Amino acid sequence: MNDTSDLPPAEFHRMTGDGRRVAYRRQEGRGPTLVFLPGYMSDMRGSKATALWRWAAEQGRACLLLDYSGCGESGGTFASGTLTRWSEEVQELVSVLAPGPLVLIGSSMGGWLMLLVAEALGARVTGLVGIAAAPDFTGWGYDAAEQGRLAAGHTVHQHNPYGPEPTPTHPAFWQDAQALRLLHRPVAITAPVRLIHGQRDADVPWEISLRLAEKLRSDDIQVTLVKDGDHRLSRAQDIALLLQVIAALPAGD
Repeated sequence: MNDTSDLPPAEFHRMTGDGRRVAYRRQEGRGPTLVFLPGYMSDMRGSKATALWRWAAEQGRACLLLDYSGCGESGGTFASGTLTRWSEEVQELVSVLAPGPLVLIGSSMGGWLMLLVAEALGARVTGLVGIAAAPDFTGWGYDAAEQGRLAAGHTVHQHNPYGPEPTPTHPAFWQDAQALRLLHRPVAITAPVRLIHGQRDADVPWEISLRLAEKLRSDDIQVTLVKDGDHRLSRAQDIALLLQVIAALPAGD
């Protein structure tokens, strides 16, 4: 179990419009600000997020962690969550809390979200790091029958290897995400991109990172394959690799 006893209490931002409460943790330091985007049904207490937080504190780096609405310590219901909604939350939080340059670090679904946010924010994003990034998983991650049920407005439950309850996909999330797929077109990101993927990932095929690298406009792309790595890449050596990759990113302007 990941020990989070050393984390400070979460703070909360009320979103413009409906006022939903989005939980976050922020620490001051040198930029660009490191922003961690968790995966599907994950939150900022995960092992990679907390390792990043501690490393950033040791290095004097600015860092922002957050929970999407309906996840972790944030308000709202998970069934209301969509990529569009969560992208809006990330963009508003970085506008208010981290107005300078950014490095986005996205895990699994957070890797898809990181790409959408980076396209929206443009030159503010000076680097991206994807950990088993999963763009377009609402297409390749579901069979025809499941996609048919989702298109008809039904929730689909899939086996969850990480807990006792099956993983739900709600039709609003699926329909929104299907309209935001990226891999059929050039992805308008020119910042340095680092992609880390385990070749024993049972959830996101490692070939997805290679497809993504082909679609990104950036010429500064490195893909690191971890032959014995699983989807989570949360072992000590995996986290050490992640921090090494982040530390080696170009400083930007």
